[in-house]
Amino acid sequence: MNSREREEFREVILGEIESQKHQIESLLKSVKPIVPDNAIGRLTRMEAIGSKSVSEASLNSAQRKLARLETSLNKIENPEFGVCIRCSSPIPKGRMILIPESIFCVACAEIKKGSMGRF
Repeated sequence: MNSREREEFREVILGEIESQKHQIESLLKSVKPIVPDNAIGRLTRMEAIGSKSVSEASLNSAQRKLARLETSLNKIENPEFGVCIRCSSPIPKGRMILIPESIFCVACAEIKKGSMGRF
């Protein structure tokens, strides 16, 4: 991977980091405790609790992705950046642009998905 490609990936990663930070900020507002209020009916309260649970799961996912993106940004100058950690093949550029935190090539990602993360 040449320096121009690394700079391109750096910009993609920085954009994704910014996007994740905005998403996390938004989700933090929606996971606040639900205050018991006599004005809310039972069904509405259950919907609010369900919505909060979905928001919490989304928040956890966004925080994990942000951590992976920051790790990728820190490793961008390493020679192994953009190389599959399982088979040592280059990760396709299209995959790196779509999923900049990728550490597996497409084939190894499919194997990992099929094995339910056993390697």
